[in-house]
Amino acid sequence: MEIYGIDHVELYVGDAKQAAFYLAHAFGLQVHGQGGPETGLAGQRSLLLRESAVQIVLTSGLTAEHAAAAYVQRHGDGVAVVGLEVDNAAVAYTELLSRGAESIAEPVTYTDEQETTVVVAEVAGFGDVIHRLVERHGPRREFLPGAFQITEPAGGPDEKLFSEIDHLAICVPSGQLKPTVEFYENVFGFLPIFDEYIEVAGQGMESTVVQSTSKHVTFTLIEPDPNRRPGQINDFLTWHAGAGVQHIALRTSDIVEAVGTLSGRGVNFLASPSAYYKALPARVGELETPIEDLEELGILVDRDHWGQLLQIFTESMHVRRTLFLEIIERRGAMTFGSGNIKALYEAKERELAGTDV
Repeated sequence: MEIYGIDHVELYVGDAKQAAFYLAHAFGLQVHGQGGPETGLAGQRSLLLRESAVQIVLTSGLTAEHAAAAYVQRHGDGVAVVGLEVDNAAVAYTELLSRGAESIAEPVTYTDEQETTVVVAEVAGFGDVIHRLVERHGPRREFLPGAFQITEPAGGPDEKLFSEIDHLAICVPSGQLKPTVEFYENVFGFLPIFDEYIEVAGQGMESTVVQSTSKHVTFTLIEPDPNRRPGQINDFLTWHAGAGVQHIALRTSDIVEAVGTLSGRGVNFLASPSAYYKALPARVGELETPIEDLEELGILVDRDHWGQLLQIFTESMHVRRTLFLEIIERRGAMTFGSGNIKALYEAKERELAGTDV
């Protein structure tokens, strides 16, 4: 079994049309399709947004009994499904069950009876999040033939700001990090590639990064230290009511252009103090981008053995202040900006305290 990448993420949201409007007009993702009762998706309305290899599905329940409605009631808007691209969904499903995965849905085939066939199956992941195994044959324009009506984007920006989903950051309750890491090792064959303990302002957290052998699916798993002062990871777990995706990282080839464009559309980012930028040259070395431009936009920089990493985090766009987005540019770096965690924590603390306007 080989997992080639993240095929898509599906968010369960209170209002799919409203969420799509925000992602389309602020982030430039375009609506490429929809599904609902008229396409056989009973009790739900789903919209497909795309840009490059980024595929995001937004689903709202039309009845109180639908799984999306129950998810939103418990967790608020959030990632409910992580689609994983595989070469054979039925074989992968059987193999995962043999390794201890819990079945959610057996393999189902979608086809337009011409060029496109898509086979999907589902197993349980972490918390209430499902992993959907996706096997595709034929043109990738179709998402789920028959279940989604594919449409041409109705205008709007088309800058291609993002190329793919770089990684997902996942918060789990205290004591759940080790068993979650072991679950992805033993069941999915992921490899742990990075461990660290971070302490900031009396708060502490453990983090382990796990990655598929293809290196195209990466999860940063985080748990709070119960012996330290409760902080934002605890807040997430409380407001989200359990384990979940804290942020989605979108890869860009030009973070200055991307952040400038998003800021101009009203996207709010976590701010960093000017002292951070004064210390930057000594910490990360020579920079291709002028520090003045980085400071103006609030972009963070880190370095590892392979190169530099530029990143910035949006404020949460949800009322529970749970899920947010990361914009990331890799200039050779292969890690995840651990040197910026303190700056992120401090910025997030100011947001949660209401001291940032």
